[in-house]
Amino acid sequence: MSEYKNIGVIGGGAWGTALAQSACLAGRNVTLWAREQETVTAINETHENTLFLKGISLSPALKATTDLEQVACNDALLIVTPAQFVRATLTDLAPFIKDNLPIIICAKGIEKQTSKFMSDVLAETLPNATPAILSGPSFASDVANGLPTAVTLAAANKPLGKALASALSHDNLRPYWTDDLIGVQIGGALKNVLAIAAGIVIGKKLGASANASLISRGFAELTRFGESFGANRDTMMGLSGLGDLVLTCSSPQSRNMSLGLELGEGNSLEAVLAKRISVTEGVYTAGAVTAIAREKQIEMPISEAVSAIVNQQITVDEAIKSLLSRPLRSEI
Repeated sequence: MSEYKNIGVIGGGAWGTALAQSACLAGRNVTLWAREQETVTAINETHENTLFLKGISLSPALKATTDLEQVACNDALLIVTPAQFVRATLTDLAPFIKDNLPIIICAKGIEKQTSKFMSDVLAETLPNATPAILSGPSFASDVANGLPTAVTLAAANKPLGKALASALSHDNLRPYWTDDLIGVQIGGALKNVLAIAAGIVIGKKLGASANASLISRGFAELTRFGESFGANRDTMMGLSGLGDLVLTCSSPQSRNMSLGLELGEGNSLEAVLAKRISVTEGVYTAGAVTAIAREKQIEMPISEAVSAIVNQQITVDEAIKSLLSRPLRSEI
């Protein structure tokens, strides 16, 4: 089994840059692909991603490029583009990918147009690649600054999962291996939707009690959704499920939580998104989650409310009133 000395990272946003920096700290030779020439130039010349991760010094060993073929020749690839762009990115990569290359999906979302998970998108675009998923409670700035972080790395093959975890680990990044690819993806995708709801609670000043209730009932939705796909309940309780949910619902560092906060304060979705250069995944995943839940008859009132809000079907106040007026029922 290769020790994966050479790592390619596809995606020059905050999270992609943070993972590239972390892989450098793990002693890997790292090449980062970014679409923006401005980002590539800044990383190579000033060792800083001035567009997406300003103020954090990057390893001089980190190399950036706009050439996909140059990145594709590495021992393993991390795909860190927004979820809605993963299909297009993998399609562009296809001519350069060798068989059985480990592709580690780090995007947290569900494809809006097809309601498919990222592993399904990978199977359709690069059927000969070996899939893995990286997720868990991790802010880009924490990881890039080398602060202690634990994540989940999912791969169906145990030796592969352990080898990839070993290649990416260092003193302050601890990947835990699992074979539950679907469970890890569900945790990462749904927590973004639920974080928008948590932000709305804070923005509306509904109180800490309401926020705790929202996280708890949101976790119940996440668990129901995961179990309907055969996900391991322990995965839902772990880093990529409960861990990521708690982090994302508790800090405005989260793009999803901060978006919800602004919605709760009365700002329009268009105005909030217009100020941002980074993608807020939950806005696009909400509709896909709701579509799947309805098809599989999974009760997910919070996720449905978020989807209705971001699709401008109801107002924030109407959504809150609807949730609080639901019939009383047993918690279990």
